[in-house]
Amino acid sequence: MSNPHEAVNHSVGEYVREMAHTNGMESFWSMIKRGYIGTFHHFSAKHLQRYVTEFAGRHNMRDLDTLDQMAEIVDGMIDKRLKYRDLVG
Repeated sequence: MSNPHEAVNHSVGEYVREMAHTNGMESFWSMIKRGYIGTFHHFSAKHLQRYVTEFAGRHNMRDLDTLDQMAEIVDGMIDKRLKYRDLVG
């Protein structure tokens, strides 16, 4: 499933063109900001990609019910061991 990149030009007053708009990205950034303010309080540059990946996973599963979300998370954990030395190294 391919999603071609589309853009809108805000400087000429264009904010929506068919399915091209910034609403989805604004929603994603809002979720990251809520996590930063409410849960983590700090994102280290070293682990920033891990934080963003976690929120991307949450965003991608937002339409699933709780049990389906849990099943997806468990399926994603199989054979994905994270050793402490890899985390802090």
